[in-house]
Amino acid sequence: MRLALVTAFAAKDLDQDLAPLLVAAQERGWNTQVCCWDDASVDWSRFDVALLRSTWDYAYRLEEFLAWVSAVARQTELQNSAALVLWNTDKRYLLQLADLGVPIIATRLLAPGSPIDVSDRAEFVVKPSVGAGARGVRRFASGELEAAREHILMLHRTGKTALVQPYLGRVEREGETALIYFNGVFSHAIRKGPLLPVGARSENALFEAEAVIARTPRAQELAVGQQVLAAIPAGAPLYARIDLLSDAAGRPLLLELEVTEPSLFLATEPGSAQRLLHALATRRAKASAS
Repeated sequence: MRLALVTAFAAKDLDQDLAPLLVAAQERGWNTQVCCWDDASVDWSRFDVALLRSTWDYAYRLEEFLAWVSAVARQTELQNSAALVLWNTDKRYLLQLADLGVPIIATRLLAPGSPIDVSDRAEFVVKPSVGAGARGVRRFASGELEAAREHILMLHRTGKTALVQPYLGRVEREGETALIYFNGVFSHAIRKGPLLPVGARSENALFEAEAVIARTPRAQELAVGQQVLAAIPAGAPLYARIDLLSDAAGRPLLLELEVTEPSLFLATEPGSAQRLLHALATRRAKASAS
């Protein structure tokens, strides 16, 4: 196997998943190289698979990135698939999943030019529909409506659609649960601490540092994870990370489905890098046999 682990120049030294993947690939005897997606010197046709990992700057160069995705998918096998990536890079997919019965955090879209209605409500979050690493995400208290409107206008001025969601305060004591799946099979879960203090956020970091520990998910969370997997269009993903928050009643709700370039927190779960590469090998063997 000739495998490319695809990152970005700015993320190459930040992606903690790359080291365990390189070790796992070496154990299999695979010829593996870490490549940056926008490195024009890379000949992608030399690889059997290009495995998207930490292309974390895609949200700020979306058209360029999606053009690269389409081009590379014609030269080699891209995982996850180009169709999944094209669908997943805009968080408007949440409403599609909701229409299929997936329990999501209540989400309202405000496209550029639409009326900006953030009528008096409890704490809420505003984020761009295309974004990564919490960049452009803001949490507002009920009395900060004018600040929220200005943030939405800023997103609109840059051509972005805004998502408005309630802030679920239970995250302060429980954190966020991320479920990681390989080929539709649950691998492991982690807990992420709360990431949105009230007030200004940095706009310079490629991604926000997260407090992460291993977590055993609840049965209700795993049930929602299966609902999400069953609703994904364009074929089952090789890898998926399903981020969940609980509402005031403790019911898990989908915050985000990550099938483009998610951190998979392989270092928190021994053997998980090996499981991912086993899933890749199994998928390719089935494709060859069919």
